[in-house]
Amino acid sequence: MTRTKVGLVGTGYWARQVHAAALAVHPDLEFVGIWGRDRERADEAGAPHGVPGYDDFDALLAEVDVLAFAVPPSVQSELAVRAAEAGKHLFLEKPIALDLASADRLVAAVDERGLSTVVFFTSRFVPVWENWLDSIAAAGVLGGRADWLSSQTGKDNPYVGSAWRRENGALWDVGPHQLAQLIPALGPVVDIAGARGVGDLVHLILTHEGGATSRMSLGQGMPKSAVRFAVEFYGEDGWSSQPEDPRDVGKAYARAVDELLANIAAGETAHRCGVHFARDVVEVITRCEAVLGRR
Repeated sequence: MTRTKVGLVGTGYWARQVHAAALAVHPDLEFVGIWGRDRERADEAGAPHGVPGYDDFDALLAEVDVLAFAVPPSVQSELAVRAAEAGKHLFLEKPIALDLASADRLVAAVDERGLSTVVFFTSRFVPVWENWLDSIAAAGVLGGRADWLSSQTGKDNPYVGSAWRRENGALWDVGPHQLAQLIPALGPVVDIAGARGVGDLVHLILTHEGGATSRMSLGQGMPKSAVRFAVEFYGEDGWSSQPEDPRDVGKAYARAVDELLANIAAGETAHRCGVHFARDVVEVITRCEAVLGRR
């Protein structure tokens, strides 16, 4: 069986620890190489997996069928359009862009060429959580809440130096993860209210199509004693909380890649976590930001 040729765009922590590690061992992939602006860093990222680094994006593009991205959203949205215009299938990170116009350009480029895409909303590729979401949606619940309150302030945190996270805050970084669970369960967001707290802390109340409501609290500068991760829904049968599961990011990534490859083989462009859904998430976050005001 011919393996699908894949390249990776990005040389940072997430690119090395998650993307490269998973791409290198996937049995149906031929890992071609890693692109980065700094050739030395690209070579260093590829060395553990025996693949070369590239500092010429078009050179890597010419060698692959699929490109995986692990770069800041503003970089991803530009380079992914170029990849789509070259006819490459895409494995993307959330958010796919930091503004709606860029997200729309990417969707248009993908649609024009009939490409397959998957966006790595991690929780949507953990089977026990995905099955739970399906059951929640089928039950017709009244509302829900999603909290992501983390502490990324320590000097040992791998994301502490991430400029795009620092500039755009928890709303753009972890908001997509929570929306990727609220929207499938409760429906599209039709109205938003909210307020800012200390630092990047935000509180949002969402009204969904059909009348269900949800609340999100997002922040990444919390004291360690206040860290909280929770997704919960309520209805006539009471509250239902996201099942406990030791989230294995590597397994979730492999499942997402499997689904992308299956779609490519079938000539299928639709996916529950494809660019169309990811574009809608960007739209909701953009509307949230308009309600909250820029930081």
